[in-house]
Amino acid sequence: MSFNPLEHRGIPLDQQIRTWRELDVEPVDPDRSDPYTKCRIIAMNGIEVEGVMFSHHFARVCPDPEVKRQLAEVRYAEQQQQKVVNWLLPGQSSILETTIAYEQVAVDLTGWVARMEPDPYLKQAYEFGVLEDFDHLYRYANLYEMIEHRQAEKIVEQLTEVMPGRPTERHHRHPADNVRDPYDRATAAPISKLHALTIMAAEQQTMNFYMNVGPQYMEPIARQLYQEIGLIEEEHVTHYESLVDPGETWWERLVNHEYNECYMYHSMMETESDPKVKAIWELHLNMELEHLRIACDLMRRHDGRDPESILAAELPPPVTFEPNKEYLRNLLATQIDLTTLGAGYVRDAHERFEQMQQQIHGGEKPPSERVIDEHRAQFDAEYRLQTDGQHPVGSLR
Repeated sequence: MSFNPLEHRGIPLDQQIRTWRELDVEPVDPDRSDPYTKCRIIAMNGIEVEGVMFSHHFARVCPDPEVKRQLAEVRYAEQQQQKVVNWLLPGQSSILETTIAYEQVAVDLTGWVARMEPDPYLKQAYEFGVLEDFDHLYRYANLYEMIEHRQAEKIVEQLTEVMPGRPTERHHRHPADNVRDPYDRATAAPISKLHALTIMAAEQQTMNFYMNVGPQYMEPIARQLYQEIGLIEEEHVTHYESLVDPGETWWERLVNHEYNECYMYHSMMETESDPKVKAIWELHLNMELEHLRIACDLMRRHDGRDPESILAAELPPPVTFEPNKEYLRNLLATQIDLTTLGAGYVRDAHERFEQMQQQIHGGEKPPSERVIDEHRAQFDAEYRLQTDGQHPVGSLR
């Protein structure tokens, strides 16, 4: 059934503030919950964090006190949403277990977006990035077994494979080569704008997470691996944020953010398997409908345009967390040797890439390679989770 968020009124803003008791949600069970429920939680936390930070950035450049007050009211409600969403994660999960779930989000959310993206240039950007997140999942899975003596299958089950992607040591590029060409706001499909915001938000949250949790480990190899992959997440945020047209006005960006939040909550609600979590997605959707209405009114008053001129007439098909195994295997077979040059992609390592490799690695093995060496030394093999149909194969012991 089609759903146009512009045609629906949500919960009035002055009725959206929740009490401490309402904010104290029950977390999901780490051992029994659907792995994709945890993925939806992580993804929506990233969406909310991006919404909050965008609102703060807007407020810092906005000279109108009334608009700043309006942004502050909506932002407070969205901060409460972020607290509810992120607090659904179970406290007993270790940092590494949450990290592996973050990388499962990166693999299967970016993989789905790449499959659905209509613009070839944007599609290539997602395909390029997903092969790197795929390799990060593999590196962290090996670290997880080394440190906690548990296997990543416990977290991802057999929904997402764990095996090498584009080698992490080859992800370190000159910063200038991480900047892509943006879509054209006048001609880009509305779904392309939503995709760009979604993946940018997800990668930004991953970057923030690694920036904060990496030094909480005592094991040197863990601290070093988080440091290395954390730097690559900086590259990924640059890669994805540069896809957004910088010519969009602040009002246009505000509307796109709120519309995307409606889209994402509607998608999570339509695909959620946990009834309690589904009820939260539905509640937050009804809150976001009001946030979107307010953003649209601000755009009409201050930008002189109707939001309908930039938005889809109805929400696209729901964003869906689902296995992308065959798609990823095809990318591994055809794109593993790509790197970037300027705003494009090349197969041959070029001078600027090689110079960056030498600067960052200094002729030594990086943590992402040493973690595999150490795993092999400890277990006589690396950890992988490959599936043939529904049956695990490969080096699982």
